[in-house]
Amino acid sequence: MGQKVNPTGFRTGVMEPWKSRWYAPKKEFRELLLEDFKVRQFMKKKYRAAAISKVEIERTRDEVKVILHSARPGVIIGRKGQEVDRLQDELQDLLGRRVNLKVEEISRPEIQAQLVAEDVADQLSKRAAFRRTLKRTIESTMDAGAKGVKIQLAGRLGGAEMSRCEKSIAGSMPLSTLRAKIDYGFCEAPTAQGHIGVQVWVNQGMYEENGDAADAQEGQAPKKPKRSYKR
Repeated sequence: MGQKVNPTGFRTGVMEPWKSRWYAPKKEFRELLLEDFKVRQFMKKKYRAAAISKVEIERTRDEVKVILHSARPGVIIGRKGQEVDRLQDELQDLLGRRVNLKVEEISRPEIQAQLVAEDVADQLSKRAAFRRTLKRTIESTMDAGAKGVKIQLAGRLGGAEMSRCEKSIAGSMPLSTLRAKIDYGFCEAPTAQGHIGVQVWVNQGMYEENGDAADAQEGQAPKKPKRSYKR
């Protein structure tokens, strides 16, 4: 029986940093966690066109820092930064706290799993053939420099009476290797027959020997060399 593990959660705290970085006592933890969920849902619904791959949240005693990783930062920023100010005000009204907003551009959006999943979901919503969509998406992702990609669809594919799973893989996908940088994304495609779930795994290569990966290796106990005995 196969045990499925989310690749992001599997590497969080070892190779990947946490997406929400703050500390709170037990009484406030539930309320702050719900606020993080509201922020992510708000950004997902309102700025789908901005192609946001992930939202990072940092908290201090005075303010909430929201970092948006977007493939189209111009949609969020707007002319002369007017949209950013408006979005910052909306987030402050939503949370009731002071918000510091930061937008970062993604260098290679073609290998971001969440953006790939959203692209596949948009094509399926427009009644595109799912096999052709799978093949075309995998080819474009591999051409962009990915080491491997895996896409799995689940639902009433092609308007069939019974729901089923279809998956397609290209390249290498070492899910159990912690050093492998596996990005994971999920999205739902609303169709006339029902929702189709889209899961995407993208192998972006290996983690570099700096940052979190170096810290994780430094935390391990060094192996002592074997003694050589002379007779």
